[in-house]
Amino acid sequence: MPDDVSPAPNRYGAAAHRPAPQHPSPPIPLTPAPDPRNPANPSPSPFFPGPAAPPAERLRVVVADDNPVVRAGLGVLLSGRADIQVVAEAADGREAYEKTLEHRPDVVLLDVRMPGVDGISALPHLVGIAPVLMLTYSRESEIVHEALRLGAGGYLVHGEFTANQLVQAVRDTKDGRANFTVTAADALLAHMRHGTPPQRGPLPEGLGSALAAAPAPPPAHTAEPSESLSQLQPVVGQSSVSGGSVSTPNRQQYGLSSREVEVMDLIASGMSNQQIAATCFISEKTVKNHINRIFTKLHSATRSEAIAHWLGTAPRNPGRQP
Repeated sequence: MPDDVSPAPNRYGAAAHRPAPQHPSPPIPLTPAPDPRNPANPSPSPFFPGPAAPPAERLRVVVADDNPVVRAGLGVLLSGRADIQVVAEAADGREAYEKTLEHRPDVVLLDVRMPGVDGISALPHLVGIAPVLMLTYSRESEIVHEALRLGAGGYLVHGEFTANQLVQAVRDTKDGRANFTVTAADALLAHMRHGTPPQRGPLPEGLGSALAAAPAPPPAHTAEPSESLSQLQPVVGQSSVSGGSVSTPNRQQYGLSSREVEVMDLIASGMSNQQIAATCFISEKTVKNHINRIFTKLHSATRSEAIAHWLGTAPRNPGRQP
């Protein structure tokens, strides 16, 4: 339109107004553009950086095996994981105890057959300090049962697991979850089929008899709660000695069901709730329900008291019915 021509008036007499074309403004970037003269050093962000994530705490492991090749292999395998660190190695049970006292690991990997102090002999002294996972070539059923009775948190036989399964078993042991390879599971299944624990007798090659007395106990401030397996076992043993000859208890007077009798026998043998659940192939919640009913029938408030009544070592109280 020529400059001297006015726009035609509209029907109200006013010149028509044409709006100016709209051009949306470009979005404002959250961070300044990098300096084109120095692309290697972009402009800093206008926002304050958040706090750095704290490094994850690594799971600390002690490996006890008399074979240096096995120890070295386990060290490479486990320490190669971002969340696991092998803090010490031991060649026998006594050294395992000393290293465990020194390092206070999250898990101890323990072999059975070792010179000097074997793993079964050291086991009851280790479980009061850290969870123990048996890692061994020993596959005899009676050894599996004895290890679990003494407090092992799992039992793996070499050749029956993969590297990833071993790593997961170590993590599970720290968290209180039991792991068993085929041989150990078969031993537990055999117990279920027979319905009674195997007869306790001497283990092969004198295993479990290397330590007649416990090593030096840990400092008092690190002692485990009174209900731990490591302290239950001596209490049961001392009761029968200090009390002289103990008559066979009349267990029928308590009125326990067959399943409750089985659970009570396992409690008296020193098993934890988790181990009882694995042995009986029931959940830990079911085990707790059984134990609550057992405690009611035995008029007991703790495992130690229930064991004492069950074994007939509880002091007699004429004014109280069993």
